[in-house]
Amino acid sequence: MERFKKFMDQIGFLELEFLEILVLLIPLILVYMFIRDILNKRQTIKHNFPVVGRLRYFLESIGPELRQYIVASNREELPFNRSQRSWVYASAKKQNNYEGFGTDKDIYAPGHVFINPALFAYKPSEGHISLTDPTFLPCAKVMGQYNKRKRPYRPYSLGNISAMSFGSLSRNAVSALNQGAKTSGCYHNTGEGSLSPYHSHGADVMFHFGTGYFGVRDKDGNFSMDKLVELTEKNPFIRAVEIKVSQGAKPGKGGILPASKITKEIAEIRGIPMGKDVLSPASHSAFSNVPELLDFIENIADNTGLPVGFKAAVGRLEMWEELADLMVKRDTGPDFITIDGGEGGTGAAPHSFADHVSLPFAFAFTSVYKIFLDRGLTDRIVFVASGRLGFPAKALMAMAMGADLIQMAREPMMAIGCIQAQICHTNKCPAGVATQNKWLASGLDPTNKAVRFHNYITAFRKEVLQIAHACGYEHPCQITMHDVEVGMGSSRSTQTLADNYGYDKAPVDFQGMNHLHECLHLGGLGKEISSDQALAKAKS
Repeated sequence: MERFKKFMDQIGFLELEFLEILVLLIPLILVYMFIRDILNKRQTIKHNFPVVGRLRYFLESIGPELRQYIVASNREELPFNRSQRSWVYASAKKQNNYEGFGTDKDIYAPGHVFINPALFAYKPSEGHISLTDPTFLPCAKVMGQYNKRKRPYRPYSLGNISAMSFGSLSRNAVSALNQGAKTSGCYHNTGEGSLSPYHSHGADVMFHFGTGYFGVRDKDGNFSMDKLVELTEKNPFIRAVEIKVSQGAKPGKGGILPASKITKEIAEIRGIPMGKDVLSPASHSAFSNVPELLDFIENIADNTGLPVGFKAAVGRLEMWEELADLMVKRDTGPDFITIDGGEGGTGAAPHSFADHVSLPFAFAFTSVYKIFLDRGLTDRIVFVASGRLGFPAKALMAMAMGADLIQMAREPMMAIGCIQAQICHTNKCPAGVATQNKWLASGLDPTNKAVRFHNYITAFRKEVLQIAHACGYEHPCQITMHDVEVGMGSSRSTQTLADNYGYDKAPVDFQGMNHLHECLHLGGLGKEISSDQALAKAKS
């Protein structure tokens, strides 16, 4: 007992000693801060209000977090509000993603989307694939079918992962997405950082390259057909090739990968030298105009046998018209076109580019689609839509406009843990998603997050299909411009998409879901296994 009392007395002495030291230190720290601020000529607030002025910078630094979690309402924030994020998080965790007590959204606000249900919903008949697998939702078109490519491809999933590179995302994040894509049947776009081991867990892959030709470049940084052919032959899970002409985040702007960020692993994957800055120019060296782009597409398709398309943001339309006219004249062209909205994505961009350069998705897509519609070309092309469309209602609006597939980036990021900190460009992502910091990335468990992504994408497909059924259709490709209305404000009620954008989308040749299920070119999980069975197999 005496020993215990002695021990407690010692602890008390130490506590007292620590408090005395702390009392002495605080004034010294404040004096140091005061002197430092008085001498500060770069920051006026700190100089004019020593010590107290620091509070302004502290509050500014935590401002986004205060607004996100305390100040903002459920529907206020951009790019994704709290209600949207909550739906993704709940879907990914297989929690209740329903909404109670009615919507809290202002449904009379201009721009609100209304989807018109039928009086009687579509009812699948006995033996219909939707009864046995309610998440089965493939593309209604086949990539490369019109142009008779050697390896045509029907994507298994309406929703897919958009272009995000290893280097932009952490290895754990890329691995989680690819593993989740494998069990859910969607394809995984590599982004322009080339094919990495983390994209290679078994999902279908769309190989994507830009002006840097990473992974398919020669020693001088030019495109190498031999390397692309070798890559596609070694990796048969590559099902399509996408050329990045421009992107919604920063169209017409190149980039630079500093030597300090080039690790040995990134150098090997991208085929670049160590110790040197690597430039991604604003324009391609392999082509410089529309005829050359078409030649380039045909050359890649002939050499690889794969469907080939391109991704672009939209602004001026003269070159789009030239492209469509040449496609009519030559009877060749891209197998798919990805329209990337100016809403931006995971790519960091200068403020002026992010806010003002290129059209947002709705204006961009409708402007381009009309050009191909007027020339009778829509049946040749799979139209891929990209731009904050990872939510069922938004995806259906894009389908009504003429889209055939949805590519999404930030929504899958949220499914695997992104909290919309909006610091992707700083390498300090707290969720370990958009960072190469090993400590931060280590917190993201690929096995756990793969299941989260699987849950999200299957919930997305299921809900899209349910809304299509509510509209009286078997597949969302059947939804029309007259089935979706947009609020115009109190003075003008609503307008259909057809009235608003001045066209009716071309009907898609659709012969039923069971026909899609039996397609020889169906990718992803194929017809032998459902997404739930694939997930159970992966877990075991």
